[in-house]
This record gives sequence, C-alpha cells and structure tokens, in this order.
Amino acid sequence: MSTLVFGHKSPDTDSTGSPIIWAWYLNNIKGVEAAPALLGEPNTEALFMLDHWKLDKPQIIDGVAADQPVVIVDTNNPAELPAGINDADITAIIDHHKLVGGLETKGPIDIRIEPLACTATIMYKMIGDDMAQMPAEIKGAMLTCILSDTLEFRSPTTTPEDTAIAQTLAKDLGIEIPAYAAAMFAAKSDVSSFSEAELLRMDSKEYAVDGKQFRVSVLETTSPGSVLDRKDALMAAMPGVATQDGADQVLLFVVDILNEEATMLIPNALSKSVAEKSFGATVTGDTVVLPGIMSRKKQIIPNLKV
Repeated sequence: MSTLVFGHKSPDTDSTGSPIIWAWYLNNIKGVEAAPALLGEPNTEALFMLDHWKLDKPQIIDGVAADQPVVIVDTNNPAELPAGINDADITAIIDHHKLVGGLETKGPIDIRIEPLACTATIMYKMIGDDMAQMPAEIKGAMLTCILSDTLEFRSPTTTPEDTAIAQTLAKDLGIEIPAYAAAMFAAKSDVSSFSEAELLRMDSKEYAVDGKQFRVSVLETTSPGSVLDRKDALMAAMPGVATQDGADQVLLFVVDILNEEATMLIPNALSKSVAEKSFGATVTGDTVVLPGIMSRKKQIIPNLKV
C-alpha cells in the first residue's frame, strides 16, 4: 500500500510543499512507494509555488483508512489531522512545532522535530548528500517553503540554518531571493476571490487557553489594506465560523510582512481582553496594531491569555 505524506488542515506553503518533497525522497531515494496529499485546498501562495515550478497539485483527502501508511509533516497535533489518524499506520513524523501529544502509533517510528522555521529545512538536512539527485522543481518547492515560513528571513522563528539552506538552494537554482519572495508574497496577498469565512479559516489553528477554545487565524500580506478594508465583514463572519468550528472566538491577526507588525481585529470584549492581557496593548477601537508581531508559533500562541 502506497504511503500518504501530508501536513495539517488549511494547508499553507510548507504543508503543501513538504509532502511533495518527502514523497519524492521516499519514491526516488528510499524505494518506498509514496504520494503527497493535502487536507484541504492550498492557499494562494502555495498555488503560486505549484504553478511556478510546474508541480502537480497533490490529491486532496478528507480522511485516512485504518492501517493506511502515512508520514505526517509540519504538525504533530491531532486536532490538525484527520479524525481517524490514530487508526492509520503512522510511520514517521517530521515537524518544527512543539510536541502536543495525542498521536498513537502501531509501533516505534522515526520522529524528527527541530526548532527550525520550516519543515523543509529539516528535510534538506535529512536528505543530505542525496540532495544532488533532487530535480530543480523539488528544490524550488523547498526554497519556497523556507522563504514562506521565514517571511524572507523576517520572522523571529528564522534560524541561521534556515537562512543558509535557503541561500544555498537559491544559488543552485539561479534564483534572486528578493524578487522571488516578492512574487510569492504578492500571490499570498491576493485574497480578493475568497469569502470572509474562507479567509478566517485559510491559515488558522485551533488552540485552547484557560478553558476557551480559539481559532487563531493569521493572514500574512504585503498589502494589509486589502484585508483591513473588509474588517467589518470579517468581524461579522467571526461568530458563525466560531460556532461551526466549535470555538468560543476567532482571533484574526493581519501580519504586515514589510512593516513587520500585526493588526488584530477586536470585535468584542473577549478579543479586547485577549489583546490587552496577551500583548500589553491598549485597545481603543475595533483594531489594534501590535508592533513586531510576526509569528503565530513564537509570538502569538505562547502569549495568549484570557
């Protein structure tokens, strides 16, 4: 049975590219039949990557069969995975997030979790000398993943290893990082075709804080005005999305990549309290600017208080 490689729900660039990278490695280097998969439609930046490098969009799945061999990448959180994940045959986990717990495997497995900005960075290190056999389009996916997760090295999650590996890949591919990253971020910033509910779920993760369930949504963009112009409609959509997803509140952070700050939408007293207690902000209206806030993983989630 072919191994499925996939990342988290609401797939971003890393959760789209890393399954492609690892499936290539399993098929071509390790001799293990494998296929990449997605747990939902990829975002606009991930679609840009697939188009630019002429890569096929992985199959979209909404569940896994019992005993299906799988490799999980870019997450280890059961809430971000199919409901029957513990009935599957998890053979490996490759991730760069904190260990959450809750996954159960049928035997000992390979696990690689490192405090790096991107799963693809870890894969580069794991593949090692066999990188020489990797075709340009797969290397291109790897570079795109790293530039996405590091926000072109602006994110506080960026490590010297992420930067060095991205620069090595770019040199190998003949890519000028600033121009390519600008094209990536322009694609990510074009959200005009998405509904408010789709935007709230596009890059979001579920977290519980002091008994409250939050859907923490981040929209990274080089044109925050195009999102903030829709703030009234976004706030109006939040209660419905929260109810449908079993959350108490949607928290939306619009990350301005170029100015290195986030604007948090404040629709009600709960979100106002979260902003003030978590980030020391003074909230006077329905938005608040949080200077220097770029990373959900490193700056938003660890600081959330109710």
